[in-house]
Amino acid sequence: MMSPALTLSGVHYDRLGKHLFPGDGKEAAAILVCARTPGPRLRLLVKDLILVPHGECRTRRPDEIDWPGAYLEKAIDIAEPLGSAIVLIHSHPGGLFAFSAADDASDAVVMSCLFEACGDIHASAVMTPDGAIRARLYDRSLKVTPAQLVNVVGHDLLYFWESEARNPHRACRPMAFTSGMTAELNRLTATMIGVSGTGSITAEQAARLGFGRNQYVEFDKVEAKNLNRILNATLDDAKTGRLKAEMFAAAVATYRGPDVAFPIPREIGTRDAILAASQSDVLFCCVDTLEARQFADLISSAFLIPLFDVGVTIPTRKTRDGGVAIADVCGRIDYVQPGRSTLQDRGIYSPETLRAEYLAKADPDAHRAEVEAGYIKGFAEEAPSVITLNMRAAAACMNEFVVRAYPFRLDPNENYARTMFSLAACDEDFFAESTFTAAPNPVLARGDQEPLLGLPILGRRRKEAA
Repeated sequence: MMSPALTLSGVHYDRLGKHLFPGDGKEAAAILVCARTPGPRLRLLVKDLILVPHGECRTRRPDEIDWPGAYLEKAIDIAEPLGSAIVLIHSHPGGLFAFSAADDASDAVVMSCLFEACGDIHASAVMTPDGAIRARLYDRSLKVTPAQLVNVVGHDLLYFWESEARNPHRACRPMAFTSGMTAELNRLTATMIGVSGTGSITAEQAARLGFGRNQYVEFDKVEAKNLNRILNATLDDAKTGRLKAEMFAAAVATYRGPDVAFPIPREIGTRDAILAASQSDVLFCCVDTLEARQFADLISSAFLIPLFDVGVTIPTRKTRDGGVAIADVCGRIDYVQPGRSTLQDRGIYSPETLRAEYLAKADPDAHRAEVEAGYIKGFAEEAPSVITLNMRAAAACMNEFVVRAYPFRLDPNENYARTMFSLAACDEDFFAESTFTAAPNPVLARGDQEPLLGLPILGRRRKEAA
């Protein structure tokens, strides 16, 4: 097992905490049915949550619980068809952040039964009143491997590290903008989808903030016309048509050293890029197409990865003399957490707009559509001088990640699912998560189930045939 981890959405984490700590000081139990990420990194992704009713437990005391096996049978029925992992979790109201001798004895019996029924990996976990979770994984030989990380993707981003289990302040987050934040980021993987205008600036911030692994999904090549807005790009890169992903990874290596920056010169809609992104702890989407945003949305949902999406636009207006003038200079940052509203739910794209984009792309004569897709709406500009706008938007995007993982806002983070700014009006608007309605999400916590993301074109057999 490679650095195993357990990941919960904020929706599941909130429900779990309320159930495990009802206020009576007694232990409570639940079962998590989990998908997993494709290899090499093993992350168990909580897909289904089964709460064991307090009143049906045979015994409930401050340091003991005995619950009926019918709920375990229900979990097996859900897990067996896909070989999902089952995680047994209970509370320790007294605050013990470890597995007791009674927990060890119970696992020895129950895990053997689970493996007879289904799966090749199962786990047990405990939760303490401060919200911290500790988990351990079992294989068929009943060998135990601690989960190195339990993380929660909610309004706040929570990380509970096995190495910090003995720290009485384990549930306290490091302070933003400190060496403690840098040390933790060094243990995380960030994937940048797009390293052009806003993407290169976002990627530069991520590398210098200290993410331990930085992945760059970008298929395009450096051209002279975009040297005015892509950080680290040079004249030589443009002359040779160097891949943007490889250019940026090489630049980062000059100040971070080897084995930190990794180019993925593919379109995000390809199987290789999706598999690489599935290994991430956070996604930054910095693209200019709706199709790419759709794939980022699906990857976030399927693998329970927080998604930060950034976009900029410069709408224009007609002047009285028939010319063109800038009407506004705008930016948008969306934070998407799996289990709540997606980019599609928020109207960023729809089946209709995806179809229109595809038709425009397929028609080489669709010049008007190409103009509309650029930075300056309604005005053809090959090399727009927009680095100042991109800097503003990219900084807001990265700060949104920082404030989620290392909270410093005066108001709850749930009030800031979307930020929109207007440089023309000197205005900034915020939209709470409750502003948006989340539709049923069939891809949520799908994990490595084939075909990837539920899309037949991404199936393994199709890949092998190619």
